[in-house]
Amino acid sequence: MKRYNLLIVLLLLIFNVTTAQKKNSPAADFSSLKETKTKIENTVPLVIGHLQTIATKEGDNNILTNGKVALGKEYGILESEWRLYRGNMNNCILNNSSKKAKKCMEYHTTYLRNTLINYKNYITYLTRKNGYLGVEGDTKIDFNPAEIATKLSEAYFNANAAAGRMKGNQKTEFLGQTMAEDIKLRPYAELAP
Repeated sequence: MKRYNLLIVLLLLIFNVTTAQKKNSPAADFSSLKETKTKIENTVPLVIGHLQTIATKEGDNNILTNGKVALGKEYGILESEWRLYRGNMNNCILNNSSKKAKKCMEYHTTYLRNTLINYKNYITYLTRKNGYLGVEGDTKIDFNPAEIATKLSEAYFNANAAAGRMKGNQKTEFLGQTMAEDIKLRPYAELAP
């Protein structure tokens, strides 16, 4: 009889872990982190292209040079916050009860959302049709901070539920995938040669 109990417990444990880690399961879907990374990185060449157009139109390469430096500073702020956000969200899940984890995650998501809004405002200012900065047609950038923050929040809330069904090192390994190299933002120098 003891063998059967052990087998049942083992099967339930395997079921819980595999259910939590199914690729298309909302409980373990971190694709929004990769989407966010891509959206952030895609803004850099668009803004630089716009600055290049303005510099060419005005015959002043300082517009491009100074714009790239300023954009690099803004991107650096966002890059730093992106790294902190992922680490903080993991800490919220690993070190708190479910209720406290939710409050902790809401706090950090709000902070990231505000950083994304600041970055969006900056790149919008640089790329809109506006007097001296204006060129024919506005540069369209697919970057919506509220939508991004909502998707990230959902991913982490689902991860919190999934992690609740795991034990010890399983949680750490599961959440460790959010800190993977392929989710880290590429350095500004690589995006803006």
